[in-house]
Amino acid sequence: MKYKLVIFDWDGTLMDSTPKIVSCVQNAATRANLLPPATEAIQNIIGLSLEIALHRLFKNDDPAFIEQIISLYRDEYLYSNTTPSPLFSGSRLLLNTLKAEQRLLAVATGKMRRGLDRIWQDTDTAHYFHTSCCADEAESKPHPDMLLKILSQLNIEVNEAVMIGDTEHDMGMAQSINMPRIGVTYGAQPKEKLLKHQPLVIVDSVNNLHQWL
Repeated sequence: MKYKLVIFDWDGTLMDSTPKIVSCVQNAATRANLLPPATEAIQNIIGLSLEIALHRLFKNDDPAFIEQIISLYRDEYLYSNTTPSPLFSGSRLLLNTLKAEQRLLAVATGKMRRGLDRIWQDTDTAHYFHTSCCADEAESKPHPDMLLKILSQLNIEVNEAVMIGDTEHDMGMAQSINMPRIGVTYGAQPKEKLLKHQPLVIVDSVNNLHQWL
């Protein structure tokens, strides 16, 4: 089926930002005099809203502690950490193709609005998307709130859209409302985690995603 609406996760799906996110979390922990979490543990919480992700990762519910880690993480991400996070090879070509086909495009992301807007400006990609929903505008993944808001804004039925993401949070979000979904293995999480949510297909590169769509 040629879906009217294609909804993308951002980090690990269109942008190769997983290494930077991992590095920023580990550096933030070090600066807070904590043992840095393992890479796999951080990859497992990518996609969740930041506050929920850090609660889960550090198993600490103290608001002051979470605020400190968030502040350190943001300083790392915006100013201190030089780990590159380019668009994946093929992402821009895919977006150009879908736009030329007059598909509706959207983003459902665990980023805050100001973070997504900044990335869009830096990469000159905002013009591809008809709408988006961020972590400070909806319930965190895997709750389907982001998807329901996007569908409502664009007046699209759930079976006319497809969700594309690299984590179980993306797949679970779509599965909970029976939205078709595609998993990608080139981001944060392995194939086994994505398979649990019965995606239409799992692809290993943006080029393969392009061919499938």
